[in-house]
Amino acid sequence: MDGSGTKLIAVNRKARFNYEVEEDLECGIELVGSEVKSFRMGKISFPDAFAVIEDGEVWIRNLHVAEYVFSSIFNHDPDRKRKLLLHKQEIKRLKRKVDERGYTLVPLSFYFKNGRVKVSLGLCKGKKAADKRAAIKDRDVERDTRRELRERNR
Repeated sequence: MDGSGTKLIAVNRKARFNYEVEEDLECGIELVGSEVKSFRMGKISFPDAFAVIEDGEVWIRNLHVAEYVFSSIFNHDPDRKRKLLLHKQEIKRLKRKVDERGYTLVPLSFYFKNGRVKVSLGLCKGKKAADKRAAIKDRDVERDTRRELRERNR
């Protein structure tokens, strides 16, 4: 936890590999009480989650929030769609970009900020297979360079 009152819950590392992130926005998320407790325990999964814009509202799909084990029988639905909280002007701007240029809205990370759950939502474009291969190659070269420098400094 750093000084700004934020605590990271989960990061979607695959998103930065599969997509080219043009821009990221901080959004609130509408949750019920047992979902917040599951978030606090880190019991979420979102490998193929995405956001859609329906009727001027942004909804996140394929986000699995495990049921809170200490809750009663009236627990939340783990796979329900959840509303993201954004300003109306931001939603209009995102809708234009998603409709015109083929962008996708992908959650990049979930974190607590001043006690509230926030989502870092990325405006992303899909990478081609060649771009992914280039990213893997760059990562391997970087790792080899670091290894050689480490051995040379011994």
